[in-house]
Amino acid sequence: MTQSYTPPKVWQWDQASGGKFASISRPQAGATHQAELPRGKHPLQLYSLATPNGVKVTIMLEELIEQGIQAAEYDAHLIQILEGEQFSSGFVEVNPNSKIPALLDTSTTPPTRVFESGSILLYLAEKFDAFLPKQPAARTETLNWLFWQMASAPILGGGFGHFYAYAPEKFEYPINRYTMEVKRQLDVLDKQLALHPYVAGAEYSIADMAIWPWYGALVTNQVYDAAEFIEAHTYQHVLRWAEQIAQRPAVQRGRIVNKTWGELHKQLHERHDASDFELRTQDKLTT
Repeated sequence: MTQSYTPPKVWQWDQASGGKFASISRPQAGATHQAELPRGKHPLQLYSLATPNGVKVTIMLEELIEQGIQAAEYDAHLIQILEGEQFSSGFVEVNPNSKIPALLDTSTTPPTRVFESGSILLYLAEKFDAFLPKQPAARTETLNWLFWQMASAPILGGGFGHFYAYAPEKFEYPINRYTMEVKRQLDVLDKQLALHPYVAGAEYSIADMAIWPWYGALVTNQVYDAAEFIEAHTYQHVLRWAEQIAQRPAVQRGRIVNKTWGELHKQLHERHDASDFELRTQDKLTT
């Protein structure tokens, strides 16, 4: 790094500090405005955006529906995080942490709120008895990798992704620091996937659904435009797995729900019915 920084004795919030998410970042919790959340016709109400964390949950829901579990039908409402919609009073009631995704299960009395993507995956797996092994050792291995993702993704997104792709200036130290750790994480995954078809073993599980939107997207250059920089081609087992998961019909559906960027036929801003994938993608609505 060519610049140094001496922290003050007491930190002060500088709203003009820059970066892609500076307009919505703040050091306080709670609602900034009053607004109720919409409700759809299904018991499961999802409030989200197609970031990697959001995609985890829509993939899970579509996989459940693919298995014929009709009780997993859901309404996916769009939350525009760059416009601060996650700070509405209604959203804060469902998730006091003001992060997407957030789920409200209205089939219970009172309705059950579920927040944090890993918690939502586990909740749905247990509710519908799917994608989580029953045998204790296999279940524990799946949860090992689910929580590995929850602990590791902040290094990838908030660390590497931020300083490599989003920060207003590029600095050598943080980019080097987080690149080293992300490559170590990819090596962990690559070694595991050299031994097993899926992350937690022989069966596709919530561990794959949690990890794929982050690390699968990274090695296939879907996020941060960093595949060449990190030499993604060297993680051959991760690439094999990433491409295999991408072929699943439920994954192909789930990855476009609440998506508002990219090709129009791969954007389904809100999902309220299975027919929406055929009838309400943005290419259909704008022609």
